[in-house]
Amino acid sequence: MMSSLISILLFALAAGTVKAHGGAQKPIISSDDTCKHPAYKSHIVSKSPLVIYLEDFITADEQAHLQEITKDTFSHSGVADSSGAQGLRQTRTSQSTNVPRDAVVRCIEERALLFQGFDVPRTHLEPLQLVKYGQGERYHFHTDWYTNAVQATSALGGNRLSSFFAYVAASDDITGGGTNFPMVPAPQDERWCAFVDCDEPWENGVTFRPVVGNAVFWQNLNEDGTGDQRTLHAGLPVTSGSKIGMNVWTRQGPLSEDVRGPDV
Repeated sequence: MMSSLISILLFALAAGTVKAHGGAQKPIISSDDTCKHPAYKSHIVSKSPLVIYLEDFITADEQAHLQEITKDTFSHSGVADSSGAQGLRQTRTSQSTNVPRDAVVRCIEERALLFQGFDVPRTHLEPLQLVKYGQGERYHFHTDWYTNAVQATSALGGNRLSSFFAYVAASDDITGGGTNFPMVPAPQDERWCAFVDCDEPWENGVTFRPVVGNAVFWQNLNEDGTGDQRTLHAGLPVTSGSKIGMNVWTRQGPLSEDVRGPDV
């Protein structure tokens, strides 16, 4: 696997929306002229582990569309146990749903793929997932990469190489509900306070506030393919209001068609 620094450079070049100083360029128009990517901005949070904050990654129209096509499809989120079996756990009290793939969703998928470079094909993507958190709901500390080999077989595409977590919706009265990485040092420039909870003690790592339209990207695995424990993170409890987030997970290899779904 590439070193973190090389990854940063290749990601920026492949995305085409990122300047070295973190500014935005003109929107990218896909080969499919119905798919226009926003001129999002990229801010490096950490080089090791690689964590990048993406400003304006999901457009307002996409946010509304994602909520419309998943309306009334949410159910209690499951968590896999040590054997790989899915079940309900008190560590995860949100509701979730897989997003049906249509032209808008394919456009978001393409954006996530382009950000990671031209060598990551669509077959490596899991179906997009929305997660809904109401008052008091949370997801306790966990990693996105699997510790159980049953969930990381070649048929399932291996382990989760990378993650995006995007903020699709948040109520006007939301408090709490940040995404905390306790092992990632918090950036200290005051400009980060637009996205980061700057009132959080520095020793608690970095907590990203649920800013709608923005996203966090990180690499889950070390260069030798093992899981990076420093990517431990949590969806902190929503103390008032509600939020909806979106998971975009990329595997090491291609997923079988019954896992990744049709029309890829």
